[in-house]
Amino acid sequence: MQTLIQTFMDRRSDLLTALWQHLGISLVALVIAMVIAIPLAIWVVRRPRWAEGLLQLTSVLQTIPSLALLGLLIPLVGIGTVPAVIALVIYALLPIFQNTYLGISEIDASIEEAADAFGMSRMRKLFKVELPIALPQIIAGIRTALVLIIGTATLAALIGAGGLGTFIMLGIDRNDKSLLLIGAISSALLAILLSALVRWFQTAKPRHALIVFVGILALLGGGGAYSVYANRVETITIAGKLGSEPDILINMYKQLIEAEDDHIHVTLKPNFGKTTFLFSALKNNQIDIYPEFTGSVLETLVKGNNPASQTANQTYQLAKKRLAKQEQMTYLKPMQYNNTYALAVTKKFQQEYHLKTISDLTQVESILKPGMTLEFIDRDDGLKGIKKTYGLDVTAKSMEPALRYEAISKGKINLVDAYATDSELRQYNLALLKDDKHFFPTYQGAPLMKTSFANKHPKVVQALNKLAGKISETDMQEMNYEVNVKKKSASTVAHNYLVKHGLLKEGR
Repeated sequence: MQTLIQTFMDRRSDLLTALWQHLGISLVALVIAMVIAIPLAIWVVRRPRWAEGLLQLTSVLQTIPSLALLGLLIPLVGIGTVPAVIALVIYALLPIFQNTYLGISEIDASIEEAADAFGMSRMRKLFKVELPIALPQIIAGIRTALVLIIGTATLAALIGAGGLGTFIMLGIDRNDKSLLLIGAISSALLAILLSALVRWFQTAKPRHALIVFVGILALLGGGGAYSVYANRVETITIAGKLGSEPDILINMYKQLIEAEDDHIHVTLKPNFGKTTFLFSALKNNQIDIYPEFTGSVLETLVKGNNPASQTANQTYQLAKKRLAKQEQMTYLKPMQYNNTYALAVTKKFQQEYHLKTISDLTQVESILKPGMTLEFIDRDDGLKGIKKTYGLDVTAKSMEPALRYEAISKGKINLVDAYATDSELRQYNLALLKDDKHFFPTYQGAPLMKTSFANKHPKVVQALNKLAGKISETDMQEMNYEVNVKKKSASTVAHNYLVKHGLLKEGR
């Protein structure tokens, strides 16, 4: 409990930002869904054939897995808030449409006849008779949709839309139960409070309901106005992949840039996604910079055959050349450390079976139980290539990065993919197996940006180049350990390194 409270206090400003993002996405999606579903339901009340078809359609839409729906929307509308809102609207249509339709269509026929006998027009009967009678059922549908939206909106973090899902993702990635609980509890409380607010609207006096509604709109509008004002100052968006290491790096980028140029504000998007996701976001101008690794560039992001056994500098120069030619991107100078892929086992397992190299795994192939990230399983410079190069015939379970380390520590698996600078190697007493056939390429990290951006921002380039040739593998593993195990913030760890090595003045 003490850890949970401390984490909450340390991250309360981040929580407030995430809560605001979550609330904004949810309410916008709910309003759009109501605007679509309620008029549509009213229209089909006297058109039974259309009603049946639309009920079937909204039911089918709700059965589409949320991750699949987000994946389908990304190529069409990109990443961020827009696809998240569209997906949430789709999920909210069914309860609102269904309850509105049933609420009106099930009104007693004698009441309808009485309204007609009084000579009411169609619209007058709708607003004076049908909607007031159906209102409790409509409100129930809206409340159901709202709870559904708030729960599903946690997935918006996967496509860079923010919200409370960022705490849940970060908790899973760092195996931090406090972050998980903060995200989950906040989401549940938000759903309960908003559901109660919707219920209150049903019984509140019109004047009071109007005041509250206008107040909510003013808050949301004020946030939007602030965003417009803030955007007058140049803002640079820097994103990072999943994990503590990219989080540390992008915090270094932010601090160096803002120290170099006081007129630039840097917005960070940590744990923004995986390699191809960030690269796509950069190409589509949804982010400005992110740290990328030389081996990933050559193996995943650009076209061309890669010569075997290249030096670190040759790998970087080839990656830089291809990015400039094929994507019109600028790849700045790399840092010192090589965060290459590796395979790891527990030291106990290593000693028991006398394992030193990846080739030695063929001797224990029958008892191997690999657990690896989905990205590593699917990459040619990952498990696919390992199987071909080393002749290994294994099938790996796909796991999130932090979960695979926890699984190997509990004996549920006995082989994992790893990065050379992972703090978990030290935390869980794991041993790296030597890549004796030199399969894995060099992975040196460097800032990646569009060439047009680099040309317009020479001070940004100058600031980021201060990291060139800096940070050893030992340094990086230690910083990862401080974030993942000692629970220090990535911002603090990044700042301490920059000050210690004279890259940033104390107090900046």
